[in-house]
Amino acid sequence: MLAGVMAAAHAPAVAQAPSPSIAGNSTTLFENVRIFNGKNAALSAPSHVLVKGNTIERISAAPIDVTAEPGVQVVPGNGRVIMPGLIDMHWHAMLVRPTPAMLLSSDIGYSTLLAGAEATATLMRGFTTVRDMGGPSFSLKRAIDEGLLPGPRIYPSGAMITITSGHGDFRQLSDLPRTIGGMLARVEQLGGSMIADSPDEVRMRVREQLMQGASQIKLTAGGGVASPFSPLDVSTFTEAELRAAVEAAENWGTYVCTHAYTSAAIQRSIAAGVRCIEHGHLMDDATARLMAEKGIWLSTQPFLDLSGASALGPAEQAKMRQVVGGTETVYALAKKYGLKTAFGTDILFSQELAERQGAMLAALTRWHTPAEALVMATSTNAELLTLSGPRNPYPVRLGVVEEGAMADLLVVDGNPLENLDLVADPDRRFLVIMKDGKIYKNTLPQ
Repeated sequence: MLAGVMAAAHAPAVAQAPSPSIAGNSTTLFENVRIFNGKNAALSAPSHVLVKGNTIERISAAPIDVTAEPGVQVVPGNGRVIMPGLIDMHWHAMLVRPTPAMLLSSDIGYSTLLAGAEATATLMRGFTTVRDMGGPSFSLKRAIDEGLLPGPRIYPSGAMITITSGHGDFRQLSDLPRTIGGMLARVEQLGGSMIADSPDEVRMRVREQLMQGASQIKLTAGGGVASPFSPLDVSTFTEAELRAAVEAAENWGTYVCTHAYTSAAIQRSIAAGVRCIEHGHLMDDATARLMAEKGIWLSTQPFLDLSGASALGPAEQAKMRQVVGGTETVYALAKKYGLKTAFGTDILFSQELAERQGAMLAALTRWHTPAEALVMATSTNAELLTLSGPRNPYPVRLGVVEEGAMADLLVVDGNPLENLDLVADPDRRFLVIMKDGKIYKNTLPQ
């Protein structure tokens, strides 16, 4: 028994959803608001929304009497729009502000503090939830959940898993060869990525991320833009290696998503049981049709220009131009085949670009109506989050304004269903930002 107590005392803390005490027991009443509920393409009639603790308790067209309840905070909407908090399905919480060189040379403590500052900025842009697609974000997630600093709730993948020379392998040629079982590279020591070159190694690295609290697993099934030794046309993991990751994740009740631009990388991922493809910008018609037939999710990003390319070398800039050139194709194919499509931004190594997070959402109007884009960034994204099953760190209803749902709410100055550019100006247009029932911003006249 003593041995069990000692083991428990030294066991790492598994990340948990915030407790009611962290969310608070306050009551907030939003009066006279028109609701975009995350699903419908039209606003509600003038309504009232009552939040208790961190949950939407009641929505009513008639006034809600709270005079008998002490300490109620009343927010006068005056006919403004209330909507769900936004969700970014491809975020890198630890990789936004540092440069690659800074990340590899700094200690993880400084990098986490830097990421904490960015997490607060992310929340103040109206993004109340992010799915982290690679990076050591477990400590940051825990700090946010415990109320130590403001930030979005994080669905962490942990280290993205790659192969030797794959996307995410940031070693230099001077680091080669590495002996099997030898020392970890610096990026592995930091938890940014893990290199695995066999099914057994893949299983181990997947299980390590799950042990730390990963809600889903990410592998890089093809080449990437930022990695110096990873051409875009290369397919990396074998089907057996990908299947090993899928089996390990499914044993934990969750799923695998793969970074994949090309048709070959996507088709191999699907054959191995992967349930979500990240990017897909270079896929062909037959691959999109296959994704539709198999019910595979597409998590993609509206890359429209070379923003951020100045920090890359000539070869990486050429790869970025190729990806940007495929953006029109991937969205056209998604619409043609009705793919289950999620919205994300995949912003790396630039605080300036992160400030355009909402502008990237607004860019979806190139292919979608404002309502379609907002549904994608709220309830559709929330549906994909549920694939984590029992590994879901927040088993609550997200992405909707409905009774019983989590109180992640934005009050907007203007109608985003008519003008989606409003989300690109959160400082002026998001008058109230609530996450988990707690108001982090309120500039409405009281």
